[in-house]
Amino acid sequence: MLPRMTVLSISAAFLLGLCFLSGCATPVGVDKISPREAYINTYTNPLNSAVLSDSSKFVLNRYNLLKQFKKDPAATIADLHEKALHDDRGDILYALAEATYLYGSQLGDSSQKNDQSLAPDYYLLSALYSFYFIKEQHVSQRLNIFDHRARTAVDMYNFGLWQAFATGDAEGLVLKTAERKLPFGSISITLDTTQLTWEIETVEKFLPADQYSVRGVSVRNRISGIGLPLITILKNNGKRASSMPVAASAILRVQGDLTDFNDGTARAVLELYSTQDAASTTTKNGFEIPIESDLTTPLAYGLEGSDLFDLGLMTFLGRKSSRIPDGLYMMEPYRTGKIPVVFVHGTASNPVWWAEMINTLRFDPRVRENYQFWYFVYTSNKAVVNSAGELRDALRDKVCTLDPQSEDPALQQMVVVGHSQGGLLTKFTVVDTGDKLIRALTGKDLDALQMHEEGKAKVRNLLVFKPLPFVKEVIFLSTPHRGSFRSKTWNRNLIRWLVTMPATMIQNSLYYYEYLTDDVKKLLGGKKSFFTSADGMSPKNPLLIALAEIPLATGVRGHSIIAVKTDGDPKLGNDGVVEYSSAHLADMVSELVVDSGHSSQLNPLAIDEVRRVLLENLEAFEKD
Repeated sequence: MLPRMTVLSISAAFLLGLCFLSGCATPVGVDKISPREAYINTYTNPLNSAVLSDSSKFVLNRYNLLKQFKKDPAATIADLHEKALHDDRGDILYALAEATYLYGSQLGDSSQKNDQSLAPDYYLLSALYSFYFIKEQHVSQRLNIFDHRARTAVDMYNFGLWQAFATGDAEGLVLKTAERKLPFGSISITLDTTQLTWEIETVEKFLPADQYSVRGVSVRNRISGIGLPLITILKNNGKRASSMPVAASAILRVQGDLTDFNDGTARAVLELYSTQDAASTTTKNGFEIPIESDLTTPLAYGLEGSDLFDLGLMTFLGRKSSRIPDGLYMMEPYRTGKIPVVFVHGTASNPVWWAEMINTLRFDPRVRENYQFWYFVYTSNKAVVNSAGELRDALRDKVCTLDPQSEDPALQQMVVVGHSQGGLLTKFTVVDTGDKLIRALTGKDLDALQMHEEGKAKVRNLLVFKPLPFVKEVIFLSTPHRGSFRSKTWNRNLIRWLVTMPATMIQNSLYYYEYLTDDVKKLLGGKKSFFTSADGMSPKNPLLIALAEIPLATGVRGHSIIAVKTDGDPKLGNDGVVEYSSAHLADMVSELVVDSGHSSQLNPLAIDEVRRVLLENLEAFEKD
C-alpha cells in the first residue's frame, strides 16, 4: 500500500494533468491582450486607475508591506517614510508619492468628514515626495530620460497641488502663506506673487483648470511642464465682458530635503505665475523647466453663461437690449510691452465668434508672450460710419488712458482684425477720407453744403476720418468692401422694417436726408427714411464704393482673407454672403483665399494666416 503523501502527490499530478488536457490556466502564465490593454497595464498608476503601479508594488513587496497597505494605508506609509529616511534608494520616494496620492483619494471619497479633512494633507505629501524624487537629492538611484516614473511623478506633483490646497469651505483654492502640519513632518509655505502681472488683492479666487472639461473649441491648449494650471477670477468682474478670467499656474518650490521635512524645518515657496507671460521657470543652477499651463480653460470658463452670447440677431434687430455696453474690452489686464490685437465682429454677431481664433493664436509662444487681445462690441444695426466712429474713439481713448506719456511703443504697433462689417469698421481706422465720403453722399464738398456750422461740424465728425497713427496692421476677413450681393432692395426694406432704432438716430438720419443726392435717396426707397447697416451693405451704396477706392494710409500694412465656396475659379465665387470681387482690394500686402463659408474666422487656414501676419508684425516691431 502506497504511503498517504505519495497518494496525494499522484492525485495532484493527475489533477494537474487533467487541467493541461482540458485547457485550464496554470497558476503562473500569460494571457494574450491587445496593444491598448498592454499600454494601460504598463502605465497603470493612482492617477489613471486608482491602483499602485508595478514600480510601487515592487517597493512595498520588498519590505513585505504590500498586504499591509491594503489593510492599513496610513501605517504602511509611516513605515515606508521611516525607511526613506535611512535608505537612499529613490524608488522609495516614488512609492511614497503613489501611496500617499492613492490614500488621499480614498480619504476624499470617504463618507466620513474626518477622513475627508485629512485628504489634502496626504495629497500635499504626494506632491512633496514627488518633488524629492524628481529633484534626486541624496538619492543613489538616478533617473534616465526614458523612465516613465519621472513624468508620472510630475503629474502627481501637479494634481497633488490641486487637491492639497482645496482646503477651504468655499469654491476655489486656498493659496496663501501658511504652516502645514502633516501626518509626519511639517512645512512652512510662503506665497510669492512677484511673477503675476496683476495685484493679488484684485483676485477674487483661484480655480484649478483641470477641474473643468472644455467644449465649443477645437483644441484644449495645454503646455506640459511642472505646476498647477489655474483660472484666475478677478474681483467684481466674474464673467462680465470687461475682464475675462486669466491663466496662471502655481509651483511649490521646496527648500531642504526629506530629513529637513521630517524635522519640521523644511521651507517651501508657493510661486504664482501669469502663464500668458511666463513659459518657464529656472532652478538654482540655471536650468530652465517649462511651466504646466492651460490657456483654453480660463477662456471657456469666462464664456460659460456670459452675457456676450446675448449679442446677436435679436440685439441687431433692436428687440433685446444687451447687458453689455458697446465699447472696447481687454481680455486680460494691460501689460506694458505687449502689442494689442483688436478683434471687431460682424453684423448680428458677437465677440464669442473669435474664441476659436484667440484660443489657437495663444498656443503659439511668440504670439502669447508678445501680444494682448482686445475686442470691440458694437450694436451692428447702426450705420457703418457711426460704428466706425465709436471704434476709433474707443481705441484712441484706451491708448491715451493706458499710456498718456506715450512711453509704450508696443501700443503704437496695434493690429486690428475685422470680420464682415467689422472689416469695414477696421478700414476706417487707417484711411484719410478727406471730403470723399461727403461728396459720395451729397455730390458736394462740405464747404459747399448750404448748412449751418453746427450741422457741418456734425457731418465732419461723422464722415471725415484721419488714420489712427498707432494702427500699423489691418486684417480683413470676408469683408464686403463693395457690398454684399445678399443686400438686395427687398432684404434691406425688410430689415429696415424689422429693426427698431433709437429715436435720436432716426432723427439724425432724417435731418441729413435733405442733403443727399437723388441716387442716394433712391437707394433709400425714394422717401424719407433712416439709415441702417443693411443700407451700408448694398453694392450700390456710394459711401461704400468711395471707401473701397481709398487707399490705406502710408506705413499701414493690409491683408485680406477671402472665403469662397466653389470648385471653379475662386475669383468668380462667393462665401454665401460676400463675393470675391467685393472682398478683394488691390493694395493689400497679402491675400489668402480659403475654402469656407462666410464665418471664415473659424477656418484653421485663416487662423494660421492671422498668426503669420502677427509674427511678421512682431518682427517689424523688433527691428525698430
